[in-house]
Amino acid sequence: MSIKITDGQLIAAYNDIKRSPKLSDVAVCLGISEKSVRNRIGRLRKDPNLFIISRANVSEKDYIDKDDILVPIIPDMHFLERVTTTVDGEGNIKLQHIKTAFDREQKKLRMQILLEEMKQYVHPSEPLPEKEITYDKDLLSFYPVGDSHAGLYSWMEETGSHFDLEEFERIQKKAIDELVKSTPNSEIAIFNPKGDESHADNGKNRTPRSGHELDVHGRHSQVIRVLIKVRFYQISRLLEKHKKVIVRIDPGNHDIESALMVALILEAYYNNEPRVEVITSPNPYWFYNFGKNMFCTAHGDGAKGTSMGAIMANDEPLMWGNTEHRVCFLGHVHHKDIKEHIGVDVEYVNTIAAPDYYSHHKGYRSKRRIYAVTYHRLHGEEHRVTVNMSRLEFGKK
Repeated sequence: MSIKITDGQLIAAYNDIKRSPKLSDVAVCLGISEKSVRNRIGRLRKDPNLFIISRANVSEKDYIDKDDILVPIIPDMHFLERVTTTVDGEGNIKLQHIKTAFDREQKKLRMQILLEEMKQYVHPSEPLPEKEITYDKDLLSFYPVGDSHAGLYSWMEETGSHFDLEEFERIQKKAIDELVKSTPNSEIAIFNPKGDESHADNGKNRTPRSGHELDVHGRHSQVIRVLIKVRFYQISRLLEKHKKVIVRIDPGNHDIESALMVALILEAYYNNEPRVEVITSPNPYWFYNFGKNMFCTAHGDGAKGTSMGAIMANDEPLMWGNTEHRVCFLGHVHHKDIKEHIGVDVEYVNTIAAPDYYSHHKGYRSKRRIYAVTYHRLHGEEHRVTVNMSRLEFGKK
């Protein structure tokens, strides 16, 4: 009488018989022929949804048990891209590489679900009354806010600068107050925080990718609360000056997740405000067309400035071809750098955040300033307002 062995039993025996199983040992254990084991193992290896894993090269914690079949745990929001297996002459697994890739569609879907859930708890604001002023429909004012780093802590005795949550709130509010004093009454304003909205992306207080330890003031929930409060204030001030405000927050390397979360909260809050448009795309690059002007924004930790013209032309060829004045605003490096490349001006913007100990120790001494640039629909840049730290410190108590 033949013995019926399920695939799960076969794989479990294959993995559990010993660290480097032989097909003959598996056959003896299950009471079936070695040929049967070899044929079935060969078939199972070809199934893209099933993996036969040798425990010799992995730890127990890397796997879950599902229906008696050991399968690798795929990281959250990833999908299996490729499996490479090295076997010996007897079919024993000697080495296996499992490669996953980030599932952007899944992330986008999760963000959409999160937004809908947030709208149930974030009560939209009432539309602000529009002031009786004359807006210039041929002008657009661009407010690139260099890396804000809310929650960054800098100790005066250690770095020569004082910076904490309270100081972050003070200078951010003061900066927008000073800018709107001198900016024209453009019909459209683009409010563009350049990423690294929060110094840390979560309570671990480390950079998401490299794990670099960060100097942080306050709990992460405190930081986000103050950051949102400041952004509400700044957008309200812009609505006093401009007819429409477009908000684009570039995702940075310090706030990979938090940047989009802040944008989603702003979108939910201004859901009833027709004069505010919040961009919530997770794409690291964003483009906007105003007459003969083309704008591009990004944090600056991805493609270099020299590549931005090619990226703009490739990603938005029609917009590129229909415009004459093109500019790309980037952050990340904290210092001002404007270069003319073929077809586009690339501008790295300053930050008004103080340096933490790491930046101070490394010798980074960029000026702290913020500015707004106004563009004419046909003629490009026409007006620029710069606010230096001395202006932000004036009258400080």
